[in-house]
Amino acid sequence: MTGRALVIGAGPNGLVAAIKLASAGLETTVLEACSAPGGAVRTEPLTLPGFRHDTFSSVYPAGAASAALGRLPLAQHGLEWIHPEICMVHPLADGSAVALHHELELTVASLEAQASGDGRSWARFVGPYLRNFEAVRDSMLTNFPPVSGPLRLLAGAGPAALAGLGLLPALPATLLAQRLFSSAGARGWLLGGAAHGDVPVTRAGSALPAFYLSLLGHAVGWPSPRGGAQSLTDALVGYLRSLGGELICSAPVERITSVAGRVTGVATVHGRRYVAETVLADLMPQALVAMSGDALKGWYRACLVRFQHGPATVKLDWALDGPIPWMAPAARAAGTIHLAGDATATVNSLTEAATGLPEAPFLLLGQQSVADPTRAPAGKHTAWAYTRAAPHLASDLASESMIDAIERQVERYAPGFRSRILARHVLGPAELEARNPNLVRGDVGGGSYRRLQALFRPLPALSPYRTPVEGLYLASAAAFPGGGVHGVPGEAAARAALAALRRTGRR
Repeated sequence: MTGRALVIGAGPNGLVAAIKLASAGLETTVLEACSAPGGAVRTEPLTLPGFRHDTFSSVYPAGAASAALGRLPLAQHGLEWIHPEICMVHPLADGSAVALHHELELTVASLEAQASGDGRSWARFVGPYLRNFEAVRDSMLTNFPPVSGPLRLLAGAGPAALAGLGLLPALPATLLAQRLFSSAGARGWLLGGAAHGDVPVTRAGSALPAFYLSLLGHAVGWPSPRGGAQSLTDALVGYLRSLGGELICSAPVERITSVAGRVTGVATVHGRRYVAETVLADLMPQALVAMSGDALKGWYRACLVRFQHGPATVKLDWALDGPIPWMAPAARAAGTIHLAGDATATVNSLTEAATGLPEAPFLLLGQQSVADPTRAPAGKHTAWAYTRAAPHLASDLASESMIDAIERQVERYAPGFRSRILARHVLGPAELEARNPNLVRGDVGGGSYRRLQALFRPLPALSPYRTPVEGLYLASAAAFPGGGVHGVPGEAAARAALAALRRTGRR
């Protein structure tokens, strides 16, 4: 197949889309507004020389599971996954902890230490899905509509397992935790996974991420790229260029051009025009509307304008004089830490965050240098943590009081932590969006997952990647299956574009 294609945005979805198009023989160019590619997959020396910090995202269980990434020879272009000894640890106030191990039996033992029967309950629940993981993955990490995965799960695990997976979007994480576990510590461990999303843990829909992130830990682990998130971006760019694809940075697109309902190319803010018969946009919906002018109309335009974003985020990165001195021994070997306490403390913290700034905020903390010494000078370490809150609090999130609350929360579970801080770097919602316009008001999830938007992203359509403008496609995390670094929306949009080119006979 021949022809010219443009991709707006060099995040992981944009790069995966470009690779798919270039592999099919299209002359493919990626235009990136920033001075470097990667979107939310970047590594920079944010604090001190020699300390490598992942600016936005860092831990990629969905990336390790993704067939869209797995089909690409990224190892040949420098990507190496580093797995910590323990995927995730949820410390408790008494100095104990519940751990998510790659090995199911070790996780069972950690849960059993909280209360007899909790580990066995988890094994019974997760076992059928782990044994049929590829079917579950192809139900969750696939293009819309997800059909083959559920059918394979039905054939492999039976109707009860399929019904159980289908019920999770209707369950609150708190209810699932109560059904599975008798101990408050184990329930808190499960709720920490739900807190990765933006659906309140007491509401329907929050049980799904709580289950799925733990399942990913058992199936593929919670790894990070050696040397930093940038290594994944570099591998994608390297493979794209090996296929003849072109990447142009510092080329912010101002307008998507079209004539008579068909895309014709783009124009940059610098006045440069690029002509193409296919344009894929790794953009949030409102940005796509703004760039398309009057070409997107009616119901479609209204749906994109009404697309809901998730909570705001503040992220701290630290350069440390040594490892974090966790009270819980398991936390010293984990790549990811959830800081909130037992179930009651977790629910209270997340509830307070919806309306104000919590005294003890839920933290998602990463310490990639524990398993990857390339991240810091010898004997030193890096760490990061983020917390989320309602968008109307965005201006307060990066305040000194919030920074103090975050560091005090780490200190509760790791006395002496603050004495090891050599330098810190703070990214509030405004700074996150300034560095990456797709992180609208500090939303790091690619849009909200509340109500119907969890399934119909960005709107109800058989192919949510196509737009009413012929040749123009949405290829961002705003499209199904949503956020996370896995490249599925980008690959799905490229598949839709290639199918349309074959169908119309355009070359």
